[in-house]
Amino acid sequence: MILRIHALLHNPINILGSIGYWIKRNGHKLTLTQFAEELVGDNALPDQDSFDWLIVMGGPMGVYDADKFPWLKAEKQFITEAIKAGKTVIGMCLGAQLLAESLGANVGKIDIKEIGWTQLTLTEPGVRHPLLKGVPPQFTTFHWHGDGFDLPDGATPLATSDYWPNQGFIYQTENHKQLGSWIVGWQCHFEVTPDSLKTMIHEGKGISEQDMRQYPKTVQSPAHILENSDQFAADNNAYFDTILDNLVSNYKVKNES
Repeated sequence: MILRIHALLHNPINILGSIGYWIKRNGHKLTLTQFAEELVGDNALPDQDSFDWLIVMGGPMGVYDADKFPWLKAEKQFITEAIKAGKTVIGMCLGAQLLAESLGANVGKIDIKEIGWTQLTLTEPGVRHPLLKGVPPQFTTFHWHGDGFDLPDGATPLATSDYWPNQGFIYQTENHKQLGSWIVGWQCHFEVTPDSLKTMIHEGKGISEQDMRQYPKTVQSPAHILENSDQFAADNNAYFDTILDNLVSNYKVKNES
């Protein structure tokens, strides 16, 4: 099955990373919206019937920043329409927060920042969930966030960390259940590669000395992050490849039955 996948990118440094490699390797078709000042031309949002899956990536803004980023209003409406249409929608970091808000959950600043390689633990429902088959119950993954989401009503919690409980969720409307599609949000960044991490750190907002002093257990130095990227990134990419493969298998079975 060849999927038509559309991705929403919020800035030049929060890229698809390993997700892009998975899309290319499996022969799926990819289109992009790179949010900018105006949603015109190549940045215009497509028709809902032009894609099968929607992937919403991360970014430095918050879901509450529509005054600074006017396109957020149009993006939120677009995501809501995709959910109503029963499409598989996948959110990473800011993307997960946008999905949670679209499903009625509270999203906003939290009392901790997680920046760096930290341990994630799957919940009991996460361990049992067929879409996470092949993913270990505990692993080290990459975070870069100071906002968080409450769990949407009716969603299945997937993972937690020692410092913030809501790290991932899966949700289905009745339409999704019929289609074999899913809404999946992850607070972490499975997709980062050593190269994309270098770009995030060197061209992003940076990791402040103040954050490292204020959150010594959860905010790591750029040097520490980069030194450990080779050790952890490949495994994270493989885990998310597995999740994407499981999503495809489930979708294929439903749509070919």
